[in-house]
Amino acid sequence: MSKKSATPASDTETRATSGHAPDLRLWLRTLTCTNLIENHLRSRLRAEFDITLPRFDLMAQLERSPQGLKMGELSKRMMVTGGNVTGITDQLVGEGLVIREDSPKDRRAYIVRLTAEGRRSFRRMAEAHEKWVVELFCGMDEKQREQLYELLAALKTSAAKVAQKKIGGAEEHRIRRSSAVQSGCLRSLSRPSNSAGDTFPLSAGTRSRHRPPLKLV
Repeated sequence: MSKKSATPASDTETRATSGHAPDLRLWLRTLTCTNLIENHLRSRLRAEFDITLPRFDLMAQLERSPQGLKMGELSKRMMVTGGNVTGITDQLVGEGLVIREDSPKDRRAYIVRLTAEGRRSFRRMAEAHEKWVVELFCGMDEKQREQLYELLAALKTSAAKVAQKKIGGAEEHRIRRSSAVQSGCLRSLSRPSNSAGDTFPLSAGTRSRHRPPLKLV
């Protein structure tokens, strides 16, 4: 019988070896820490409050915005599709934790707010959530946590610049390609042709290779 590995399934760092680039190993270690923390919080929320992490995240966004948020804004802040936000909102509405109202400024949009019960429920969960996070970082002293915080800030800034540059470059390439295609189509349409589809030159001094010169008798 084969022995089961003691390595957690979320430990993506095992994908890398000493032969891989240091940046790749750093990324996988960061991802592993994220997975470990997120999975722990997800399990605790479900076990103690019978709620999923996405539903908790949506309620957290609404708690920071007492006036409510549009569905589109929620989708943007949570970085998920509108369909996902709609599904989560439907569940919370059914439980009486949020309400969904027509926007007074845009009849096509909805405003989502926490109910009084939703606000009380979220406070209880948020207090427990904060304690769990503190426990997960208890193995680091205050100086280490501050250093990590600053280093991650530098990484966030650097990664955002690179990502934005790549997105901007790809968009510029798409626009140039689209313009080139349109320009080519316009040039093609500007050339006259006969019923057989032969294209004639625009310049009177240039003869078409598809049509021989006229002979005078």
